Amino acid sequence: MAYEFDWSSIPNALPFLAEGMVVSLKITATALVVGMVWGTLLAMMRLSASAPLRWFAAGYVNLFRAVPLVMVLLWFFLVIPQLLTGFFRLDPGTDVRMTSALVGFALFESAYYAEIIRAGIQSVPKGQMAAASALGLSHGQAMRLVILPQAMRNMLPLLLTQAIVLFQDTSLVYVSALADFFGAAYKVGDRDGRLIELLLFAGAVYFVLCFALSSLVQRLQRRLAQP
Repeated sequence: MAYEFDWSSIPNALPFLAEGMVVSLKITATALVVGMVWGTLLAMMRLSASAPLRWFAAGYVNLFRAVPLVMVLLWFFLVIPQLLTGFFRLDPGTDVRMTSALVGFALFESAYYAEIIRAGIQSVPKGQMAAASALGLSHGQAMRLVILPQAMRNMLPLLLTQAIVLFQDTSLVYVSALADFFGAAYKVGDRDGRLIELLLFAGAVYFVLCFALSSLVQRLQRRLAQP
């Protein structure tokens, strides 16, 4: 017997799905900002003349890039929730699921952004640093005022593409029972006995959003490639 689709549960589920989308976007935004800031510092450490800084950054990046994201999320949710509670001075009754997801995603994405930013810095001609030094700028000033602005322009499309991947990966917070957009769709579908319909709807929303963002990134990339 052919499966009969019933989409009637979706309209009533929209408020709950909207709350889940807010959770997904919050995780994405936090991991994006923290990941770029911490990733920039890690990238500069990897390019530093100090061997301990290079070793630390390389170890950090290689560790997080070699471990699946879902395992990192489980670490922060199951292994060190008390550490997170003490570090962030959370109330004993605070749900650590969101905190663990935010910290896990931010630290994980920092490793990927570090490599993207390091490649962007290395793509800037070395003559730019020499020219900045000739103008009397220190290494830090040259990096902040000359090298990083050019590097950011070169790697902006790739940074935005990684942000799209990050948004898709937020669905992995289901391992901590956090109701992101995908988790909300799954819970509603399981409750109403319409799991297939809700998951298809969630997949369609992910597709529309990510396709639209990918198209914008491609347009930006073409514009940046113009002389």
